Amino acid sequence: TMITLYPDIEPYATHQIKVGQEHILMVEECGNPDGIPVIFLHGGPGSYCKPYHRCFFNPSIYRIVLFDQRGAGRSSPTGSLQDNTTWDLLADIETIRKQLDIKNWVIFGGSWGATLGLLYALQYPAQVLGLILRGTFLARERDIHWFYAGSGVNRFFPKQWQAFTRFLPKEEHWDNPLAIYYEYLTSKDTAVAHTAALAWAAWGGCVVSYGMFTSPTEPLEKLLNEARIECHYVFNHFFMEENQLLRNIDKVADIPAILVHGQRDLVCPLESSYLLEQNWPAAQLKIVPTSGHLAGDPDMLSTLVEATDEMAKWLNL
Repeated sequence: TMITLYPDIEPYATHQIKVGQEHILMVEECGNPDGIPVIFLHGGPGSYCKPYHRCFFNPSIYRIVLFDQRGAGRSSPTGSLQDNTTWDLLADIETIRKQLDIKNWVIFGGSWGATLGLLYALQYPAQVLGLILRGTFLARERDIHWFYAGSGVNRFFPKQWQAFTRFLPKEEHWDNPLAIYYEYLTSKDTAVAHTAALAWAAWGGCVVSYGMFTSPTEPLEKLLNEARIECHYVFNHFFMEENQLLRNIDKVADIPAILVHGQRDLVCPLESSYLLEQNWPAAQLKIVPTSGHLAGDPDMLSTLVEATDEMAKWLNL
């Protein structure tokens, strides 16, 4: 039976929380103030929370916390790369927990948000009641190469890959274009930066939509901010050691987790969640045969809402 999102809701509280030297996080709380605390971690990096993200959770059962990560969405300064690393974001999550006086909570994240959520659980296992992770990205070298090098998903979309790499220097063979994209996206030459942002967004849109994506429609500055942050993280290998998540998975061995993954996911192939399940005794994997990477696919939405309801029952609340 297809399960739909819970009805639209508005936050009952919003907070601007200062972190580090210059960053201010936009944080919102929805649902039941006395319910099971859950934090929603958006993907990207560089993306942001959207109104429908509040609706994965039963608002009578959950106290839902959402925030836009450093430099993203409504957090400020927009697009800033200063003091913007994975470890800064993990510290931010812990700051939010303490400021909202939450003892422990459920972690809900998709794609990069799943990476971040799992890292947080590895670092602060005592604060985690359970995890719901969609389309998990393991951030290994092979996962980065799959998306941004010349021997991975580009084989499905050779024409779009050619468009993605067409303006890179011809004198060198850019099998891995990340270095030059990082240079372009952080350039003071606005025209160069905007051209790179459009191409970056088009390639990502192509893969997530199975090649049906035509061209970005968002304002150029917004595209540039998102692309700049995402490339900053990818270029720096997400500020992680190689295979860090799987190597340390024993630290969360007893924390219940529901792993949700689309069989047709070309951004983060299903292998990632399968490997996690194989090495995580308390995790169960739900494969969505008809879905790809996007959370908004109807079957994926249904499975994620089912997972939040199931997690609430596990916690006996």
